[in-house]
Amino acid sequence: MIAVYGAGGIGCYVGGRLAATGTPVTFVGRPRTAAELAANGLRLTDYLGADLRVRDVRFETTPSGAAGADLVLVTVKSAATEGAAAELAGVLKPGAVVVSFQNGIRNGELLRSRLTEQVVITGMVPFNVLNRGAGVFHQGTEGALDVQRDAALTPYLSAFERAGLPLTQHDDILPVQWAKLLLNLNNPINALSNLPLRDELSQRSYRRCLAAAQAETLGILDAAGIRPAQLLAIPMHRFPTVLRLPDFLFRRLASKVLAVDPLARTSMWEDLEAGRPTEIDYLNGEVVRLARSLGRTAPVNERLVDLIHAAETDRRSWSGPELVRELQR
Repeated sequence: MIAVYGAGGIGCYVGGRLAATGTPVTFVGRPRTAAELAANGLRLTDYLGADLRVRDVRFETTPSGAAGADLVLVTVKSAATEGAAAELAGVLKPGAVVVSFQNGIRNGELLRSRLTEQVVITGMVPFNVLNRGAGVFHQGTEGALDVQRDAALTPYLSAFERAGLPLTQHDDILPVQWAKLLLNLNNPINALSNLPLRDELSQRSYRRCLAAAQAETLGILDAAGIRPAQLLAIPMHRFPTVLRLPDFLFRRLASKVLAVDPLARTSMWEDLEAGRPTEIDYLNGEVVRLARSLGRTAPVNERLVDLIHAAETDRRSWSGPELVRELQR
């Protein structure tokens, strides 16, 4: 059995795709989500036109729901990782395989330090999932699932292939995580714009903000001796240059690099809309932490952290030119 621990947007989508293609899955999450799925079932759609349904969803609201699992996919928000690790340590059987499918850099390490009798593997979800309500979860951008290479995953590879979510295994996952984080530096910009992802990225002023955050981060990664992996057709170190292109050139190039449909939104936008704390400290905040560890600063990323924390209590929308001026200060 596979358990999804922290069944929100990513968890319901990944677990739902597995369940819809014949793999037994137990979801563990909030009572609100349990009630929504009990009433509506699960519907999984994507930018390529997939439309899958799971009528009878097995959903538990306590940690014991994961007790019998052979494979556990942890999809809680980064701030909840320590609590999830403590809960899972009390219920998982020895030898269970645990995969962290979470944003940020350090979640796998934290789980591994607490789940000493289990096999903990760091993974990454590169695509966006939008919770459209009534049990509908939509993948709005392209990407496959990435994981640290481990023989313990072998029994599950065919299930992920069948679900249309093949696992891409890497000998070193850290460069992949940093590459994903570089892309996720757009999350606060998208959330502050209050626009769909494609609409936001179509405006050069917003892209200039992302280019500034990425260029700053790439300089810090160079200083730390970390070379991010290439996830898309364009190497990560060239992204800031591409983002600064005029709109007509960017649109022409972007259509060949990354598929983004009109429904795509970031999880940070969803969190602000719902009045929930965001993961900003585990995205741009990771850049700030790495910079400080090297005796450097990351003013663009630090300002984005501050703006999102302010938006958590006082929501407002920023135009592209306004945000450019704010980050240039």
